[in-house]
Amino acid sequence: MRGRLLATLLAAVAAIGVLELAVPTPAGATPPGIPSAATARSELATLTVAAWTHTTTYNRDLFPTWDTISGTCDTRETVLKRDGTGVATNSACTATSGTWHSPYDGATWTAASDVDIDHVVTLKNAWVSGAWAWTTSKRESFANDLTDPQLIAVTDNINESKGDKSPDAWKPPLTSYYCTYARMWVRSKYVWALTVTSAEKTALTSMLGTC
Repeated sequence: MRGRLLATLLAAVAAIGVLELAVPTPAGATPPGIPSAATARSELATLTVAAWTHTTTYNRDLFPTWDTISGTCDTRETVLKRDGTGVATNSACTATSGTWHSPYDGATWTAASDVDIDHVVTLKNAWVSGAWAWTTSKRESFANDLTDPQLIAVTDNINESKGDKSPDAWKPPLTSYYCTYARMWVRSKYVWALTVTSAEKTALTSMLGTC
């Protein structure tokens, strides 16, 4: 009898363990077009290594944001809906409720005001890496790029701490996200034919080594 009772208790404990393992973790923002690690390494190898130029002429206004994407929804609102869960919006397309899980730091938010849309390759970095030579129209396309992994919803103060920094100066707080972050950064630079500095390439290579 005792043996049967012990077996029942052990089965119950095992079942509880299975239930705990089955609880899903919040889904993080996943922009489109993230390449595999192997592809990212190949793309990184093709990027031109060069020092920054036009470092004193950057102007945020030369990268117009946010564009109207559909109806009353602009780029920010479109990314909030794409990267969030259960997002509800009003007639102006402003998010009134929803859940956002920031993959940079693992934080989860239920207020859109706590979430920023990060330009993975920062606008200033793009400028000094070649975008200074683009037309304003092309810079606008870059700043509102929904096709490539260039825009992602993250915790606002984490985005602020990143500022204009490249991967050699700033990385996501979660080391487990290094691989994905590097893959996104490389793809954006590759698609838009931007250069990388030697330090930037070294940092990206190291981050891809965590994949």
